[in-house]
Amino acid sequence: MAEPDAVDRIIEQWHRERPDLELESMAVFGRIHRISKKLGAVLGHARTEYGLGRGEFDVMASIRRSGEPFILSPKQISATLMLSSGGLTGRLDKLESAGYIERLPDPDDRRGLKVKMTDEGRRVIDAAVGAGLDIQDRLLAALNAEERRRLDALLRKLHVAFEDQPFA
Repeated sequence: MAEPDAVDRIIEQWHRERPDLELESMAVFGRIHRISKKLGAVLGHARTEYGLGRGEFDVMASIRRSGEPFILSPKQISATLMLSSGGLTGRLDKLESAGYIERLPDPDDRRGLKVKMTDEGRRVIDAAVGAGLDIQDRLLAALNAEERRRLDALLRKLHVAFEDQPFA
């Protein structure tokens, strides 16, 4: 049996106060929530070492994942991140000021823009992604390879069940 954690203590309190409740789902989602919040904080700290907030990281990662020539329209970036054009503008302003992206005229639309990642932006996002993966690998070291595969499969199954749910 694993060592009791904070969720076990919460569940124990609820069992004492409401023995009529089945609390298995609370335990599962409580752990998912706590792991997510803690991982977000650790990764957030790592991103700041590269001068990126969560929003800027997401924009840069979206452009980087798109492949050569690392150019997307603001509409494509917004769709990937489920973000309004207003929310994207501030992020692009910060990234452009840092020299990580440049805005270019869209050759197919005189009123449109394209967002191109600079060589410095590519260097920074590659380093930031690598650092994040190192952190995630270190945290997953608590599980052996088979446990990681099983956890991934179970979380995928749960995620698919929630895919049609909005984030906010």
